[in-house]
Amino acid sequence: MDGQLMAFTGVAAGMVAMPGADFAVVVRNALDSRRAGVATAVGVAGGLLVHTALAVAGLAAVLVAVPALFGAVQLLGGLYLLYLGAGALIAVVRSRAAYEDAATGPAAPPADGPPALLGTARSLRQGFLTNALNPKAPVLFLSLLPQFVPEGEPALPRTLLLATMVVAMALVWFPAVALLVDRLGSWLRRPRVTRALEAVTGALLTTLGGILLIELVLA
Repeated sequence: MDGQLMAFTGVAAGMVAMPGADFAVVVRNALDSRRAGVATAVGVAGGLLVHTALAVAGLAAVLVAVPALFGAVQLLGGLYLLYLGAGALIAVVRSRAAYEDAATGPAAPPADGPPALLGTARSLRQGFLTNALNPKAPVLFLSLLPQFVPEGEPALPRTLLLATMVVAMALVWFPAVALLVDRLGSWLRRPRVTRALEAVTGALLTTLGGILLIELVLA
């Protein structure tokens, strides 16, 4: 492995593993079930595949160069993160209310079956849209990938390799996060711990969505 490829591996690994909206939505859905968490993780990798493919094809440059198009993606991304964050915060409030009712009222009748789980398709879609609607990703890949193409080497094969490495890392990292959350499920799914995690992820997603919208207004 050449030096530039080794350097890119470290940079890409840090970029993928950095906590953010992708990490938050994977953790939140993994609390629901292993299947939901892994599906969300695969969706995130799918969003990264879109961004890297656009960068390789040169279409990301068009997105960045057209302010109206970039702004539309930023608006959609911000609103979607706010939607996910608000959903998580509402779930915290409802969970707390239900817990208090159960503690003060008569015992609830036994449920007819297991609690409803997030559908696989819905989880996959949430992961994909959380990543695909990130307007900063095209800028990141446009500025990052060319730096690791050696002078005199054909750009397309090299950028394809770099893009594949990023997606492969995401396919390892995010499912690993989902499986770890599921592995710790007996502790993480305690009512108080679950509410705390829901509150943290909801606040993070809402904050990130708000930042995108504020940046759009101030641009």
